[in-house]
Amino acid sequence: MAPVVNSVTPNQGSSAGGTSVTIAGSGFAGSSAARFGGVLAAGFVLVSNTKITAISPPGTGTVNVTVTGSSGSSTQIVPFTYVNAPAPIIAALAPNTSQQAGGTNVTITGSGFTGATQVRFGALTAAFNVISGSQLTATVPAAGAGPVLVTVTTPAGTSNPAPFCYLAATMPVVTDINPSAGPLSGGNIATIIGSGFTGATQVQFGALTAAFNVISGGEVTATVPAGSGTVPITVITPGGSSAGDVFYSYVAAPAIVSLNPGEGPSFGGNSVTIVGTGFTHVTDVFFGASRAPFSIVSDTQIVATPPAGSGTVMVTIASAGGSSSPGAPYTYL
Repeated sequence: MAPVVNSVTPNQGSSAGGTSVTIAGSGFAGSSAARFGGVLAAGFVLVSNTKITAISPPGTGTVNVTVTGSSGSSTQIVPFTYVNAPAPIIAALAPNTSQQAGGTNVTITGSGFTGATQVRFGALTAAFNVISGSQLTATVPAAGAGPVLVTVTTPAGTSNPAPFCYLAATMPVVTDINPSAGPLSGGNIATIIGSGFTGATQVQFGALTAAFNVISGGEVTATVPAGSGTVPITVITPGGSSAGDVFYSYVAAPAIVSLNPGEGPSFGGNSVTIVGTGFTHVTDVFFGASRAPFSIVSDTQIVATPPAGSGTVMVTIASAGGSSSPGAPYTYL
C-alpha cells in the first residue's frame, strides 16, 4: 500500500530552502524519499510509520509534498508554499572586541537568523547557537590582532558585514604584591597589582606555579605555594610574561631565645630586649594578650616597651612567617 500524507508542519518556508518540515500520515514504513513538487527533500529522516522529518529544497510558489515508499508514492494533495525570505541582517554585536585568544561569547542581534548555517569572523568559522530569529550567540575563534568582519549565513543568503576587532595582546606588568612575605608553608592569599592581566594563563612564584583568580586587568589574587627564600613574581598571558622584578619572600616563623630583662614594673613602660631569630618581618609583639609597641633592631633583636600588667605572662611575636611558639615568660613585679 502506498504511503498516505495527511499534513506538513510548517506548510510554508523560505524559497532558499532549508526549512525543517514534519510530514504526518501513515504507511511510511520503508519509505525512502520525500519530494517538494518534483524535487527531492534536502534531508529525509524516517521517524516512524506515521512521521517523517524533511528539509525543504529551494523552490518557488506552492508545491505538493509526496512520500515515496516501496509500494509507490502518496497521491494526496498536501501543499507547501515557498515564500521569499529576506537575507539576515546584523544590527549589533555585544561585545564587539575580544582578546586574540578568542573564547569570548558574542551576542549578535538583528533579523532573519532562523535556520542560520554559518557565522564567520573574517575567514574563520565560529561555533554558534540560534536563540531566535533576531538573536544568536557565537564563540569568538582565536585570531591575530586587528579588525575583521562578522557575517551570518542562512539559506536566504549572507548578512551585511559587521565590524569586530581583535585586541592586540599587551605584555603584563607586575608593580606590587601584598603581602610581600609569608610562611614557608604557603597557603596564604596574595594580591598581585599591575596591568595587562586579562586572559592570564599562569602565575608563578619563582619556579612554582600558583592557583590564581583574575579579578581585573590590573589585579590577580593567588594562593601562595610552599617555598623558601625570596622569589620573583611572574604573570603569564597570551601577550607574554611579566619582567619578574617584583619579589615575594618566604619567611620562617620567629623564635624567641631570651628576654632582657625578664621582669619589670607592673605599670610597664620599661625597655625589654628580645633576642631570637626571624624578626625582620615581625608585625606584632604581645605581653600576654596585650599588644606592645616595639622596634626592630635586626633579624635577631627587637626592643619592646611592655604595657601595664601583673603576674607572669608569655611574650609572643607574630610575623609574616607565623607566630613564635613557645613564648618566653615575663614577670610583672
